[in-house]
Amino acid sequence: MIKSSKIYKSIIGVTMVLFASSCESYLDVNENPNNPQDAPLSGMMTHVTYQSALNTYRLGSFTSYYVQYLASPNPGSSTDTMEPVNYSSTWFNLYNVMTDLYVMMQKAEESGASNYMGAAQIMMALNMSMTVDIFGDIPFSEGFDFETLTPVYDDDMVLYDQALEYLDQGIQNLRGESIYTMEEDDFIFAGDLDKWEAFGNMLKARLMIHIKGQAGYSAEEVLSAVESGFASNRDNAQVIFFEQNINPWSAVARDNANLLLGGWISEQFIQALDGTSYPMEDPRLELLVGTTDDGEYIGTENGAGRGNAPEKGARSTLIQGQYYTSELSPVLIGTYAEQKFIEAEAAFDSDKARAYQAYLDGIEANMEMLEVPSGEMEAYLDDPSVSMGEAAFTMEDIFKEKWVAMFLHPETWNDARRFDYAYKDMTTPANLNTGLNGQFIRRLAYPDSEVSRNGQNVPSVTLLDRIFWDGE
Repeated sequence: MIKSSKIYKSIIGVTMVLFASSCESYLDVNENPNNPQDAPLSGMMTHVTYQSALNTYRLGSFTSYYVQYLASPNPGSSTDTMEPVNYSSTWFNLYNVMTDLYVMMQKAEESGASNYMGAAQIMMALNMSMTVDIFGDIPFSEGFDFETLTPVYDDDMVLYDQALEYLDQGIQNLRGESIYTMEEDDFIFAGDLDKWEAFGNMLKARLMIHIKGQAGYSAEEVLSAVESGFASNRDNAQVIFFEQNINPWSAVARDNANLLLGGWISEQFIQALDGTSYPMEDPRLELLVGTTDDGEYIGTENGAGRGNAPEKGARSTLIQGQYYTSELSPVLIGTYAEQKFIEAEAAFDSDKARAYQAYLDGIEANMEMLEVPSGEMEAYLDDPSVSMGEAAFTMEDIFKEKWVAMFLHPETWNDARRFDYAYKDMTTPANLNTGLNGQFIRRLAYPDSEVSRNGQNVPSVTLLDRIFWDGE
């Protein structure tokens, strides 16, 4: 275990160096690439693993409103009502990490560090795909060579193919020889290359399930990736936070307690777990969100705000000390439970028995991660509304349970769009953006910073235009 003070000092130093480098020049051609002091791979690894987790949180901080995990206490809040929002900081954070990964891959190649190369390629696929999933076409082929200030936008489908190539290359490079070792540098897996390889396969399954229904989709390839992916919750890709820099969801819960009004829970999520929308009360509810002052679970209507409720105590919110909101909680990037639900979806048409078992395994994996008491877990899994049997089992059951298991994770917005937001009782928010014509949001607008700097290349889109994998 690395001492938290050591981690903190490492992050502060690396972040300052890399922030400066991301804004100026990255490479000095006069340096000797064979000198380990010339290739700051360890510091870059610390930075990109940490920031990749934060990017997962950053996206989840707004997509959680779109999928109705969270709701704003203020009526007509722009994110809650799916208005166009300027996500320039999100764009910058994603590109900052991808730029550092671009440099890290060059450094790793120069230094013969195949393990660092493999991990960097997997993280590039992660951050690239997250960017494509929310914006669609983005600059990439000309995005990192510093030869133009107005890079062209690459096609989102082409970029997905490239992300999958990065994953294949990364997995292969992890198996190569290297004079360097990744241990304390790596905040996700502490240098465990087997887990990095499993993560690469898990991400392959995630990206390939997105293109179900598109040309080139292969359920067999998804299932093959799953079989080489995570074996249990012990393989989860995550970054655990520490005393000097607490989990960001914990900070949201703390701020909410101080009346800064973040992390209020959607009534859709409450009612999906409290026995209102589905027959069985879900024991995970009390482990995910707080009660009102009266000990009840009461959500906030998306788009409508808190109404006549006081600012504190009359609605459920995120509270500190739970699985996702403890100061030292991990930020989850990819989990065994998610992989199980991917397996269930991919196997559904060809092997329904396998799909049904993977669905049940996904629920169990998530409950075990949250440490649901065994008796409560067994009661939930034994209920006929959950264990309905293979014949009655539907795709809707997979998406519902995956939605619960992926609480606060941005991947759920990808699922919601693929599923056409067809979760039971989910409706568009009150005061919905009139430009959406009564429909759910399908993508983000390009950020103002990009429009002002690269406007001639920025595609003209609306919030109803779909990412290539989001079929009609």
